[in-house]
Amino acid sequence: MTTKTWDAQLAYWLVRPLKDSWVNPNHLTTIRLITGLAAATALAVGDNISINIGAILFALSNFLDHTDGELARLSGKTSKWGHQYDLLSDAIIHILLFIGIGCGLRQSELGSWALLMGIISGVSVACIFHLRNQMEQHLGKDATRQPNFAGFDIEDVLYLFPIVTLFNGLQPLLIAATIGAPTFAIWVIWQFFALSKS
Repeated sequence: MTTKTWDAQLAYWLVRPLKDSWVNPNHLTTIRLITGLAAATALAVGDNISINIGAILFALSNFLDHTDGELARLSGKTSKWGHQYDLLSDAIIHILLFIGIGCGLRQSELGSWALLMGIISGVSVACIFHLRNQMEQHLGKDATRQPNFAGFDIEDVLYLFPIVTLFNGLQPLLIAATIGAPTFAIWVIWQFFALSKS
């Protein structure tokens, strides 16, 4: 049995008062999606203030991603559509995040390459999300479960995004994502086929 992460525990505590209210998990997913889209838009603007606002909005969106699932389990309002909507929102936000970063960095030393790098990173993330969703549907949640240590998931590194932007680290981040995201996508493709055969 895995320990619930600290952000999931906080999300549970925050949504508990909504258990018997008119608010349903899809409302929270929509708030998360709007926050993520606002983050990507702010990053695409490209000036320092917008970039830092975008990073904070993205971290908030990442946290809000836990609230819909916690409310669904707490209130018994789980649905297949809600789960698919949550996954689609995840994919859209992460894809547009990288494209937004690429747009925002067009005036940097990367020039017009920045947008292409954002697209490559975003498409790779889309591939990862799609395959992990397929693995979860066919092989169960255990096949896609992230490592958890002391209440932190590997994805919790995303909460550091505002620190990256504060110290002007977007350019190295985009370069790393352009290399890392396609590499990880290839590994997920290999994992998907390996698990499918077993």
